Amino acid sequence: MSSSSANDAEALRRNRILSSKLYFDVSPSKVPLIYSASYDIEFLGIEKLHPFDSSKWGRICGFLVSFGILDKKCVVEPLEASKDDLLVVHSESYLNTLKQSSKVAMIVEVPPVALIPNCLVQQKVLFPFRKQVGGTILAAKLAKERGWAINMGGGFHHCSAQKGGGFCAYADISLCIHFAFVRLNISRVMIIDLDAHQGNGHEMDFAYDSRVYILDMYNPGIYPLDYEARNYINQKVEVKSGTVTEEYLQKLDEALEVAGHRFNPELVIYNAGTDILEGDPLGRLEISPEGITLRDEKVFRFAREKNIPIVMLTSVCAFHSCKYLIM
Repeated sequence: MSSSSANDAEALRRNRILSSKLYFDVSPSKVPLIYSASYDIEFLGIEKLHPFDSSKWGRICGFLVSFGILDKKCVVEPLEASKDDLLVVHSESYLNTLKQSSKVAMIVEVPPVALIPNCLVQQKVLFPFRKQVGGTILAAKLAKERGWAINMGGGFHHCSAQKGGGFCAYADISLCIHFAFVRLNISRVMIIDLDAHQGNGHEMDFAYDSRVYILDMYNPGIYPLDYEARNYINQKVEVKSGTVTEEYLQKLDEALEVAGHRFNPELVIYNAGTDILEGDPLGRLEISPEGITLRDEKVFRFAREKNIPIVMLTSVCAFHSCKYLIM
């Protein structure tokens, strides 16, 4: 791409971000916790054909409400990311592939989705994803204003600008960061990805971008096995199958100390997957529930001590973290 074409593309991206409606003012009576009932994916039981729990978001919110930790009226409802919003990162050609049910079926790893008319796939599968994207993008604005924000969904770290996969159809982390660059005047972002799986999507998107520092702590023996993307991780921490709580937390402490010396971010994006939990068939790690709570406390303490706004995305689930923060 020529320099003039690159400048034109960047100007178009900037204009799309500035004209987006995804950033809006939130009442002080609301807590910086973003959720919509539209997040859950439920369609004729087909969602149960994948081990990922696509109805977990509603249950997390339900737990918080039932325990008296959260008042539903205080939750922030995001807007759906529009096509123009998605084009900030994604190409027109990639978005067009999502008009084919077979392509969406490959991304969500549920083959019967290929047989469903695309209008229903858009409504029942991709619309919930787009709402979660809107939540992730808004979370950065709330974090800048309040110090922290949690999107009860999002964290689609296997999706890059040109390719979806691993139940991730849109690159919400990359979108969130580009919006923050323009709308929040932020120039340095740290991604702390503690999902058990490597975050190959955002790693490909920011491969040569010095404004973004990626700390990825993942199991190298499981999906996605993306060796090219591993070249773009600034700080790689590999935790093999069977790693237990004490070893995991020690590695995290060391990693956060190194990250704090290497990079001085203005915003932290924390992808807090709990597929590291003992017994999880996907993550294959052996971290106790208490260990996950400690993990999340360590990351928030890292951000708080440096006075850095932090966005938390649940990725797979983060009930303990939400409970700890709101209390």
